[in-house]
Amino acid sequence: MTKQERMKIPRQEMPLLDELIRRGNFEEVSLGLPEALAVKEAERCLQCKKPKCVEGCPVGVLIPQFIKALREGDINESIRVMKIKNNLPAVCGRVCPQENQCEGNCILGKTGEPLAIGRLERYIGDYELRRRTCPMVKPHDTGKKVAVVGSGPAGIACAVDLGREGHKVTIFESLHSAGGVLIYGIPEFRLPKPVVHSEIDYAVQCLGIEIKTDHIIGRTITLDELLEEYDAIFIGTGAGLPNFMKIPGINYSGVMSANEFLTRINLMKAYRFPEYDTPVRIGGRIAVIGAGNVAMDSARCAVRLQKSMGMKSGEVHVIYRRSCDEVPARLEEFHHAEEEGIIFDFLTIPVEIFGDIDGNVTEIKCIRIKLGDADASGRKKPVPLANSEFTIDVDTVIMALGTSPNPVVFTNNANLRRTNKGTVVADNETGRTSRERLWAGGDVVTGSATVISAMGAGKRAAADINRFLREGDVKK
Repeated sequence: MTKQERMKIPRQEMPLLDELIRRGNFEEVSLGLPEALAVKEAERCLQCKKPKCVEGCPVGVLIPQFIKALREGDINESIRVMKIKNNLPAVCGRVCPQENQCEGNCILGKTGEPLAIGRLERYIGDYELRRRTCPMVKPHDTGKKVAVVGSGPAGIACAVDLGREGHKVTIFESLHSAGGVLIYGIPEFRLPKPVVHSEIDYAVQCLGIEIKTDHIIGRTITLDELLEEYDAIFIGTGAGLPNFMKIPGINYSGVMSANEFLTRINLMKAYRFPEYDTPVRIGGRIAVIGAGNVAMDSARCAVRLQKSMGMKSGEVHVIYRRSCDEVPARLEEFHHAEEEGIIFDFLTIPVEIFGDIDGNVTEIKCIRIKLGDADASGRKKPVPLANSEFTIDVDTVIMALGTSPNPVVFTNNANLRRTNKGTVVADNETGRTSRERLWAGGDVVTGSATVISAMGAGKRAAADINRFLREGDVKK
């Protein structure tokens, strides 16, 4: 097939769960490409000599190679090539913002639709979940011990790479289920729990990695105590401390963080209501503040809870201070939210929350704004409009305004250098911190970011830890 013929093949659309059906359940919305469509989509790849798509991937997946093997019918080779760089393809294929990374650099996108790299990644990832044709092999034990604090994407990526090198790895997780944000932060309809558990459990079993849940570092055990037992430590605790607006009324009952809301739903199985009667109590009028991926997840969960709890009418508002063109959430998630009936109040800023005599939220006061000159971040600065105040009747307010690292993990570790935002100062290439034998990566270093960027940080740190354990204090 010629290059011109490949460029004429349209991008293959992935089947979706009907929008009317999905509003009332937490079943996965994107259903994945069937085999015929996956192979046809793979035919679109131009096999560029200088693949920009690989440059756009935070972990450097060998994209042309895995796609070439897929379209030639050698799916086992496709999986093998994928897993050289990516330990969790079934996860990343679902939640990575490919449109801003690999697909955003695809040459096909210059004149038309980019190659659906994420959908192909998910296809082979799901195939591997079912067949397990590419097992991980545990090498000879090096005798070195590494503690990984946090079992989210950064921690898992670091642990798996170190396990592949033969080091004995122990993961410490504060909650009762491994997976971090993959389990408690992303809804079932975007990333089903069995997918995450299967990916993690398989890697753990193959490589002999130990996971200790219900261990809060800084409380159950400190970093200093871990350093006495382990040769190296990687901190991948993410950023789980929620940010709130500094406006009157945030202490009313019914105001919560998106972290709390999503954690209650995910870890306590509110997505299986009424089978699990979880303490997630929402009303028929909900406001979500923010428009990132977490805000979309919260709003879409709220719609589903309203339906599953039998509410015949309800409203979910997303209040955002910029326009629809500046929405930071993935375009796919934004469109799904629109389809599911969520109301968007753009160019709007909340200024006060009101409640009744019993302390329950009743309404939220907002002002309209316009976008002025660009600020230091390069985005246009919101400017309030005079006499534009209005109120929205609400009984639940969910703050989805970003997060910071939880300071508990750093108890009694004054020598660990951190920024004024609470993030750990670590070298971008190696993950080394200000303390000897201690590395860090992911959101605990960068603040809230993507799953794949956290995995990339975990893998870079693992490479440097491995060099350190094998060669001594030799920097890259």
